[in-house]
Amino acid sequence: MTLMDAVLFAPVALLISLMPGPNNFCALNNGIRRGVGAAVLATSGRVLAFAIFLTISAIGLGAMLLASEAAFTAIKWIGAAYLLYLGIVAWRSRDFSGLDMLDGTQSASQQRSVWRLMLQEFLIGISNPKAILLFAAIFPQFIKPDQPATEQFLYLGTTYLLAEYCASVLYALFGLQIRRLVKTSKGVIRLNKTTGAFYMGAGGLLLGTSRL
Repeated sequence: MTLMDAVLFAPVALLISLMPGPNNFCALNNGIRRGVGAAVLATSGRVLAFAIFLTISAIGLGAMLLASEAAFTAIKWIGAAYLLYLGIVAWRSRDFSGLDMLDGTQSASQQRSVWRLMLQEFLIGISNPKAILLFAAIFPQFIKPDQPATEQFLYLGTTYLLAEYCASVLYALFGLQIRRLVKTSKGVIRLNKTTGAFYMGAGGLLLGTSRL
């Protein structure tokens, strides 16, 4: 596999990374509340989780996870429980500290909160069995059997992880536009309830995920 193969794979990777899901909604939500810069930095948590899945797939353990009903179910329930927790917290929240924040003027406490956002993205990504399905079942279809698998995973994996950053930028920019529409306390409450409803809904959908 050459660098050109990875470039040709880039549109496919971007299309996959742009698919709506908990992590992309997290980037959207972070874009609303913390700005584009913080949202993109937080994406590093998701990228780390996906890099772990890529490594697992590259050494052949991904197929074992898919084959194990107990392991797959455990990951699914953990992910659903975490999304439900995020949903309840957001639904009950009345706070929106990012309402009057402008990019480039973050306080020290807001900068520290980026680490928390990174952890949130990581936990959402690492506890999502759909990511296992992607990397262990779909991703290997782009691997050429007559060439070294490790090198191919490196090229394709790097391309995909970069595509995740691109998707995060787009979702965060959209979130930035939404933030400009939130001007009242009632608007903040509606936003928080919408955020909570999405996370809880995503948790419910995750429970319906089945193995290929």
